[in-house]
Amino acid sequence: MQTSIGISEENRAVVAHQLAKLLADEFVLYTKTLNAHWNLEGMDFHSVHLYFEDLYNQSAGIVDDVAERIRQLGHYAPATLKNFLQLTHLTEQDEDGNDSRSLIKKLLSDHESIIEFIRGNIDEFQEAHKDAGTSDYITGLMEKHEKIAWMLRAHLK
Repeated sequence: MQTSIGISEENRAVVAHQLAKLLADEFVLYTKTLNAHWNLEGMDFHSVHLYFEDLYNQSAGIVDDVAERIRQLGHYAPATLKNFLQLTHLTEQDEDGNDSRSLIKKLLSDHESIIEFIRGNIDEFQEAHKDAGTSDYITGLMEKHEKIAWMLRAHLK
């Protein structure tokens, strides 16, 4: 069935492709957050373990929301690990320690990277591709990442 939402197919395709990259980043971040939750060690294990659990639950919701936004535009969301690793801006490398400080620094860096990617697409989606809805959606998503980044930074002080 044809998607008829007032945005050209060409513009929807460009936006969906950028959202696919965002989805890949979000999925890699979700996986890295699970890793942090599962493999954390140290004196602050209990409280940080619970915090990471909250983060990965938030991440799971974000992953689902981004995939559904792609579908709303009439495109299919990438849904394989191979696709995600080809599309992501993040690295899967994990060579630092399993202490809370090391894990929080890695997660903070990834959240900040996603914030920058989103920020670079807000105006583009609205102005160049006539998609105010997705522009608004990713603005809200950026604010979620900014709040998480602030909280992660606060742990490092």
